[in-house]
Amino acid sequence: MTSTTEGTREGSLEAPTRHPIDWTSDSFYDEEKLFKELERVYDICHGCRRCFNLCNSFPTLFDAIDASDTMELDGVAREVYWDVVDHCYLCDMCYMTKCPYVPPHEWNVDFPHLMLRAKAVRFKKGNVRKRDRILTSTDTVGKLAGIPVVTQLVNATNKSKTGRKALHRMLGVHPDAILPEYHAKTLRKRFGSGKGAADTSAVPAGSTSGKVVLFATCYGNYNEPGINQDLIAVFQHNDIAVTLAGKEQCCGMPKLELGDLDAVKAARDANIPELLRLVNEGWDIVAPVPSCVLMYKQELPLMFPEDADVARVRDAIFDPFEYLMLRHKHGLLNTDFKASLGKIAYHVACHLRVQNLGMKTRDLLQLIPDTTVVPIERCSGHDGTYAVKSEFHETSMKICRPVVNSVQKADAAHYSSDCPMAGHQIENGLVNGVAPEHPLTLLRMAYGL
Repeated sequence: MTSTTEGTREGSLEAPTRHPIDWTSDSFYDEEKLFKELERVYDICHGCRRCFNLCNSFPTLFDAIDASDTMELDGVAREVYWDVVDHCYLCDMCYMTKCPYVPPHEWNVDFPHLMLRAKAVRFKKGNVRKRDRILTSTDTVGKLAGIPVVTQLVNATNKSKTGRKALHRMLGVHPDAILPEYHAKTLRKRFGSGKGAADTSAVPAGSTSGKVVLFATCYGNYNEPGINQDLIAVFQHNDIAVTLAGKEQCCGMPKLELGDLDAVKAARDANIPELLRLVNEGWDIVAPVPSCVLMYKQELPLMFPEDADVARVRDAIFDPFEYLMLRHKHGLLNTDFKASLGKIAYHVACHLRVQNLGMKTRDLLQLIPDTTVVPIERCSGHDGTYAVKSEFHETSMKICRPVVNSVQKADAAHYSSDCPMAGHQIENGLVNGVAPEHPLTLLRMAYGL
């Protein structure tokens, strides 16, 4: 063991804190400085190994060390360092649930943001596959695939064995990965900018406003607009007005995971002014995908720590079930449920867990009579793009296997995840033809809407 990991093995007892991401400095992209920090953190991880059962980054690192001549980090080739980076999909679970050396500990380990820096360095050098640029360009792909004739062609290709073999050969998309459908009639076309009625007279000061801007998300707009329709129905049933922003584009999370931080800035520049305008008019914000909420709550504020507009939006955005449970706290939730749901196997998405909200989805669903929720707190291994890539799909399914086993063991009437993509990853592992049902869909069912 090198001197880096000598001394106390006790972690900090203080609450974790995160430092801003210094992504605009030249030193951030200095490859030698990057590798010096990778060596420091990898050596600490080697001496600890608490994260061995999370993503595949840690087994990749530990196996390489154990197979080396020295059985220490100095025996590992630098190429392996990049393999570790490739397997990190920024779920944040090592930082939030496992690592005892996160700030304010003196060792100052932030593994996910170090991986982000490495991805950004590689992207800046141009070492990015065309496939990865395409998969993370969600708005461009969604708009193209949303053209009526193109929609039919894309969906047919994604469902055919011949088409999937072609995608595997040409783009490196695994033939067994479940790919999302595309809709010509997107959520924005279905809903427009209509507003529901709301009675905000009884809302306590400093709580929810009773009117929300739905940040539809690219996935909720192009791929599963039905989830957003369920959200709208549930919120309006609770006398909460719902509107859409005048314009919206991807939150930037896919580009963040690629390391394209300039594209993240462009997304901020497009979305923040419109969202801020509505927040200043008294609207709250909700989004149906945990990753998108996390982007506004955590990543953008850390990338732009001095931006007051970003901070204002951060403080106004909510997970849907977080919002509804805040309403319930003040006696404003409609609890007149028409149908029970029985047992629900509920996968708690990683990007929801790291928001430290508690299990608001479980808590609300358990208000429904004769309904039991069995939470599953394990990563699905999806990440939006990781699970569909040919070189990572089988590993992603291995990560998901404990979740699949838990769903099977629960023998529930429904299985669900706040992350719709994680839900389909579980579906892929079950191979029984039973599709997931989003928690908002289940709540709508319970209301009888």
